Order: sequence, then C-alpha cells, then structure tokens
Amino acid sequence: MIDILKGAGFLIWPLGICSFIAVYIVCERLYALRNAAILPDDLVDAIVEGRPGTGGRHSVLARIIDFAQGHQDDPEAVKAFARLQINRMERGVPYLDVIYTLAPLLGLTGTVTGLLKVFSQISPETGLPDPVAFTQGVALALSATVIGLVVAMFALVPAGYLSRKIENYAVKIDLLLERILARAAKKS
Repeated sequence: MIDILKGAGFLIWPLGICSFIAVYIVCERLYALRNAAILPDDLVDAIVEGRPGTGGRHSVLARIIDFAQGHQDDPEAVKAFARLQINRMERGVPYLDVIYTLAPLLGLTGTVTGLLKVFSQISPETGLPDPVAFTQGVALALSATVIGLVVAMFALVPAGYLSRKIENYAVKIDLLLERILARAAKKS
C-alpha cells in the first residue's frame, strides 16, 4: 500500500487534498440535508392541512414560511427567496463535480510522468531497459491513475445522490410554496 502511495509521486498531495475535501463536503451535506433540517414532517403536515405550523423553527421550510408571512403581498419575492434557499442547499455539491473530474486527470498526469521517468532509464548502449526495474516502474506509475480513479468514484456517487436529494426537496418545496401562497392570497 505504501508503494502505491509512493508511486503516485508528488501528485499524491493534490489527490489527498481532493479526497479530504470530498469527504468533508459529503459529510457536511449529508448532515445539512437531513429531512428535519429541510422539511420537518410536522411543518409539512401543517401546511398540507392548512393549519399554522408549530415545529421545525430552524428548518429551510420554516425560513420560507417566515419570509412569506412578512411578504404576503409579493409572491414573486417569496418564490425568489425559496429559490435562494434551494441554492443554499446545493452549497459544496458543485465542488464534488470538480473533484470527480480533476482526480482522474491528476492520476493520469502521474502515470505519464512516471512512465516518462521509466522510459528515460533505458540504457543508451543496449537500447533496452532493466526488465525488473522497468516493470516495477510501470506498476508504480499506474498507481497514480488508480488513486485518481478511487478519489473520483468516491466523489461521483455522493454527488449524484446529493443532487437528486436536493432536486426532490426542491420539488416538494415548490408544491408547499404553492399552498403557502394560495393561503396568503385568501387572507388578502
């Protein structure tokens, strides 16, 4: 395992940074996008049933309701505020897209530089490399690609999951927002 990390050369550092950032974003977004922080069940039920909500005061839905109550005469502002809240839910997820694109490229760069180093060790007298050193060098050079692909896969799967989760929340917020705006229009 240590040989694989050494084989990636200096590119192990940017790959390590990419993996650290990906782990941080995934953990933070999974925590931030839990149902109780976005659409608490008691608040959703209250909106659907047309009664005042009592719970979930620090959730995204509660912020939208509070804003809607203060701007009952401006439904476009309420919709813009809801879009802003949805945009805040996406925070960090685009960086996962960058990471799963960048990591394999970094790995490929490590492979190419490693192979250049291996091929530069070909003997000028014989034109042949030392077979043992050559195969070890190629194996180590390919380790950068393996590490880059692993980092990319770790970022790709959660990015898709988190994006889909945010889309589902956005659809639910849109539906609930229509209910909130309809209720506000009746009061006016």
